[in-house]
Amino acid sequence: MNQALVLQSDFGRSDGAVSAMHGVSYSVSEGLSIFDLTHDIPPFNIWEASYRLWQTIAYWKEGTVFVSVVDPGVGSTRRSLGVKTGAGHFVITPDNGTLTHIKRTEGIVQAREIDETINRLPRSGESYTFHGRDIYAYTGARLASGVISFEEVGPEVPLKSLEELPIQEPSIGRDYAAGSIDILDIRFGNLWTNIPRDFFKKIGVGYGDTLEVTITHDDREAYRNSMTFGRSFADTHKGEPLVYVNSLDNLGVAINQGSFANAYNIGTGSSWQITLLKS
Repeated sequence: MNQALVLQSDFGRSDGAVSAMHGVSYSVSEGLSIFDLTHDIPPFNIWEASYRLWQTIAYWKEGTVFVSVVDPGVGSTRRSLGVKTGAGHFVITPDNGTLTHIKRTEGIVQAREIDETINRLPRSGESYTFHGRDIYAYTGARLASGVISFEEVGPEVPLKSLEELPIQEPSIGRDYAAGSIDILDIRFGNLWTNIPRDFFKKIGVGYGDTLEVTITHDDREAYRNSMTFGRSFADTHKGEPLVYVNSLDNLGVAINQGSFANAYNIGTGSSWQITLLKS
């Protein structure tokens, strides 16, 4: 039985790259159901690719196959992998850190290096720059359609050998919580942190309370202000900042009907740190 195939990349939609991946996948099996997670990952941004996988994967049923291609090392000696997660999902991707967040949440129970002598688009052997089409989409489609089993992806590799990106763990004190700005709610410019709501509640903050918010980048202060901890954006006036709980049950920072990231030039990743101090 066919499983869903979900594609993610930094290719964008301005040329035929994504369409080619769809075409290769359908050439394996016309009965495949193919979906797009996103193709708007910023170019070469492995961190965001890792996060978007984690943000999405839990909402898909067991057996779903994900293909993630954000691959600045294409054509180099970096490995091509297929992994099975603890929740029974499969991911086909370069071994470059894209699996970081999933390894920490769902867990990875088995990893295999793709055998390109078998799992490579026929007559593509001299191409070294479009592995998303020739290896990842092709292998993902073969796995999702049942043409190959997971064991036939390639030889098993040790889980401890997988590349991982550095992650800053959240911390808590008597009257503060601190963590990193993991990602943006891109369309609206909200900051999404790695501070869980349950973790944050331990400092005794309630809706309507005031927090002093400090953001640093590489230990240099980029922003400091006081703002309300709100249940929704309606708890502040238009143009005012607030702290809120986002759709992943982590703390977020926003401007009501504005882009916080654009207003204050805030980025994402482990070098962007945030502290929420109870006033």
